[in-house]
Amino acid sequence: MKHILSGIFAAAFALSASAAAQAQDKPPLKIGGILDMSSLYADITGPGSETAAKMAVEDFGGEVLGRKIQVLAADHQNKADLSANIARDMLDNQGVEMIYDVAASATALAAGEIAKARNKIIMFNGPGSIRLTNEACGPYTIHYVFDTFGQANVTGLAAVKSGLDTWFFLTADYAFGQDLEKDTSAVVTRTGGKVLGSVRHPLNTSDFSSFLLQAQASKAKVIGLANAGGDTVNAIKQAAEFGITKGGQKVSPLLAFVSDIDSIGLETAQGLLLAEAFYWDLNDDTRAWSKRFMERTKRAPTSAQAGVYSSVTHYLKAVKAAGTTDAAAVIKVMKETPINDFFAKNGKIREDGRMIHDMYLFEVKKPSESKGRWDDYKLLATVPGSEAFQSLEQSRCPLVKK
Repeated sequence: MKHILSGIFAAAFALSASAAAQAQDKPPLKIGGILDMSSLYADITGPGSETAAKMAVEDFGGEVLGRKIQVLAADHQNKADLSANIARDMLDNQGVEMIYDVAASATALAAGEIAKARNKIIMFNGPGSIRLTNEACGPYTIHYVFDTFGQANVTGLAAVKSGLDTWFFLTADYAFGQDLEKDTSAVVTRTGGKVLGSVRHPLNTSDFSSFLLQAQASKAKVIGLANAGGDTVNAIKQAAEFGITKGGQKVSPLLAFVSDIDSIGLETAQGLLLAEAFYWDLNDDTRAWSKRFMERTKRAPTSAQAGVYSSVTHYLKAVKAAGTTDAAAVIKVMKETPINDFFAKNGKIREDGRMIHDMYLFEVKKPSESKGRWDDYKLLATVPGSEAFQSLEQSRCPLVKK
């Protein structure tokens, strides 16, 4: 009997060892971030987005379907051709199954075409161009955090309703800025306002003097900043230095993040109206996650970085539920499953890839109202996703049936 039992235990041990060896033999599941790690959008996405993705993987348990999960990140340097090359290398040579963030619109449009051609999932957290869910949409493309339509709809509508009905735009001369100006102009004119003009500025410029002087000369009540990151920060600071805001004109950043307000300072930024998809101090859930993020990064998370955590988690849950990394099976689960976490309540990914969730209108606090660094926003309104984002009836995505 001892010999029989010994044989049984030996066989069981051998099978267990074999299963463990097979699990170790499975290749890792790789997800790849294409980020701005060193330039004007580095604070918005960059290392913080990579950290958020790693936090999502750790909280998920570090593996799925018996495969270790590996997070990659690369710097696209805000160059569309480099972004496309990185995406191609990740998907063709490095075995990446999903791409996250992509950090700017021109770079996202370029990487999106590569992912689309290879039937791979790509999730956009940092870029805003509405083209990503219109003409450039794909069956495996997800636009998760914000877009130019939603930003324009929330900020522009609130401004015009409050009497700020004449606008002049300072626009970053690339896909995102052009789309943001176009979408905000449509909101302004549709609600009875007027656009008095616009001027295009190069990406990542340090001198806004000539552009601001043109805006000042227009006598528009609002100078709309159709830019982001370092460009937004520099434009607001220089507008204050030139006395434009003291002269009665309002400067409206059409896309701003808590990191931008921190760079500008409340003394200069106070009173600004802005739309955000997320704020770290919104409720107990946002505060709990943000505290963990801030312990690692020493900075408050932006909406893009919070969106990375949420979207990566949603992807990994879908992989587990589908029992495969096949993009068609995974995206089906992602679109069928509501998103309920600290980032979104009852979020839903539509057929055009737009993730529908609430948006928020904030006013930047006065220095006397703030309790400390990062305590920057007062909530003015919560806008349901169905009202904030473009409707399917307006969509130009070829996947949408009408």
